[in-house]
Amino acid sequence: MTSSAPGVDLHGRSPWSVLPPLCLGFFMIMVDTTIVNIAVPTLQDVFDADLVTVGWVNSAYLLTFAVLLLVTGRLGDRFGPRPVFVAGLVVFTAASLACGLAGSVEVLIAARAVQGVGGALMTPQTMAMITRVFPPQKRGAALGVWGSVAGVATITGPVLGGVIVETIGWEWIFYVNIPVGVVALWLSLTRLPALPTHARTFDVPGVVLSVVGLSLLVFGLQEGPSYGWGTIVGPVTVPLVVGAGALVSAAFLLWQRHRGDDALLPLRLFAHRNFSLANVAGAAVSFAMTGIFFPFTLYLQQVLGLSPLHAALVGLPGSLISGVVAPFAGRLSDRVAGKWVVATGFSVLAVSIGILATQVQPDVEVWRLVVPMLGFGVGTGLVFSPLGNLATTGLDQRTAGAGAGAFNTNRQVGGVIGSAVVVALLTSRLAVTMPAAARDAAAGLPAELRTPFVDGFRQAAAAGLGSAGGGFDLPAGVPAEVAEQLRAAAQSAAGAGFAAAAGQTLGFTVLVLLLGAACAFAMRGGRPQHAAPAPDRDVSAAVG
Repeated sequence: MTSSAPGVDLHGRSPWSVLPPLCLGFFMIMVDTTIVNIAVPTLQDVFDADLVTVGWVNSAYLLTFAVLLLVTGRLGDRFGPRPVFVAGLVVFTAASLACGLAGSVEVLIAARAVQGVGGALMTPQTMAMITRVFPPQKRGAALGVWGSVAGVATITGPVLGGVIVETIGWEWIFYVNIPVGVVALWLSLTRLPALPTHARTFDVPGVVLSVVGLSLLVFGLQEGPSYGWGTIVGPVTVPLVVGAGALVSAAFLLWQRHRGDDALLPLRLFAHRNFSLANVAGAAVSFAMTGIFFPFTLYLQQVLGLSPLHAALVGLPGSLISGVVAPFAGRLSDRVAGKWVVATGFSVLAVSIGILATQVQPDVEVWRLVVPMLGFGVGTGLVFSPLGNLATTGLDQRTAGAGAGAFNTNRQVGGVIGSAVVVALLTSRLAVTMPAAARDAAAGLPAELRTPFVDGFRQAAAAGLGSAGGGFDLPAGVPAEVAEQLRAAAQSAAGAGFAAAAGQTLGFTVLVLLLGAACAFAMRGGRPQHAAPAPDRDVSAAVG
């Protein structure tokens, strides 16, 4: 039986006994980052809302999740990982119930924001507890399991969401968390140890600066298309909001430098080359995962006409492969340099999504989409498992906990920014591709109808994603034969325009994945080094 790290009393149990509740809770958190995407068209119909508004159902969750991770890491340091994790489980499960009961899109967005708070309370405690409970020589394998949960859950979200939406209703993508949360709560109370705590002061100015800066950035990027990248209200414009977010974020970094080791984000951690590069790579893969699923699931349903269930099944083989590859990748990173595992994963992801982007066409056979998604599953399994280990390997035990908190924060920030940028990019590309596709489709129409046809699509695309597929209203008094010709042309233009925009957006995520691959290749090589563990009090002082 594997022994635990020095200073940790598990009452004779293996440290592996702490993983079930941690992984169950973490699985729920990560599934909920992608499970909503497959239900977006359904939520638009149910709440009669445009796509940018429904996009905030996901962005609100990602935003509150990301901006609170540093703070909740400090809460775990002060009160212990176990009680903070349990509190997060309760908040997350209760918020899931509120999501399912929501009677309006505004209530749903608010409940999702609270759900993000619960996720933020739990996540730093999962990685911190693994770091503190497992001895160094087993930590890579344990973090590999933890990382594989993130990869498998993220790619499983759309599959599970499609099955649920198609069979029992959209509300159950949230209700399903309730029994899982109850089981995870029982396991937490019976298996998680009470670890030593360390009283620290909170960096209140740092909290305010980080929350305000990131909120301004995400709001500007997410809502920019709906305001035409211009005026929001009075003198407030989208560029002004984004610029203010960038300035406040810069002020946050300067303040963190001033605070030193007492900062929410101790900047001296980034003096370690592999740690810095692993953080960039983590942000890149989270950005890309969001960027891939949002346009792809919309394309499957709105262009190919697949049901939510059938759309989800396109990703199922990749999900299964990811689940097989991820545990092996975690163990492999304990035996060889993890940088090569991660670099291979990023390369496979970039190639797979590059191929997928070329196959996104209005009349493509579905199997041509499934094949690159298999490669996507392999790449996801290779990247997520060892990346957490790479982020903390090389840091001494006094900074391992703080490193875990920073890594989780930067990874989630990548997802938040990815969600906002992809919505903005897809919207902006539709404004170009929809009129272009309409011009091509109008070539076969009567001359007097071509200009109104193209103008209708241009106005629909400019009005936002939600109406982009509508395109053209039939004029009164049009003969039945011409009306049928117009309908066929409109359907062709809508499919071609959306497919082109989705393919271009996927192409952009390939560039982000190549950045992640470059970071992995640039890491220092060599076999994993297992330093002697420091006393638990030193680790606990750094957690968060």
